[in-house]
Amino acid sequence: MEKLNIIDTLKEGVICAFGNFISLLIAVVLYVLTMWIPYLNVGTTVGLVKFVIGMSRGEAMDPLILFKKENFDNLGNLFLFLGLEVMGIAAASFFMLIPAIVLGIAWSFALYFLVDRNMRPIEALEFSYKATNGEKWRIFAVVLLLVIAIAVVCGLLGSIPKVGPFLSLVASIFCAVVCVAVESVMFKHFSGKIAE
Repeated sequence: MEKLNIIDTLKEGVICAFGNFISLLIAVVLYVLTMWIPYLNVGTTVGLVKFVIGMSRGEAMDPLILFKKENFDNLGNLFLFLGLEVMGIAAASFFMLIPAIVLGIAWSFALYFLVDRNMRPIEALEFSYKATNGEKWRIFAVVLLLVIAIAVVCGLLGSIPKVGPFLSLVASIFCAVVCVAVESVMFKHFSGKIAE
């Protein structure tokens, strides 16, 4: 399979964001509103992961997937996974931070594999590591370009007198929608790569 194309990934992410804008916007707003509520935030996090997975398959997604009862079915594996991921990245950070960043990128799709394929935590981490092998710089570049674009757009809009903060907030919400869409495009690529 060919490597992740940075520009095509960003373009496809923006197209995906516009094509699913309303449902994506509702999902992102619901997630932001509920991420502060203990226990419910676990289910909405799994629901958002399922939302991204569904988008990667081209499915029309219902934002209310964030509140499905099934999101709480596999909490043991979810928390084991999160613990292993944090411990691994923390251990890697003792080697001058760069290995931790590389490992964080390598494992960035493990949560999606855990939820999508109902994998064990170690298996999901291994799948993500294998899927991203040889493409970590590309993932880093996609994320870096997104961060730069968001900073520039929000900074420019925020500097407009009187309406700047409001415009910057609107742009931030739109950027969050694009980021979720780009994540689904990248998961589609890496999920297909590992299926081969």
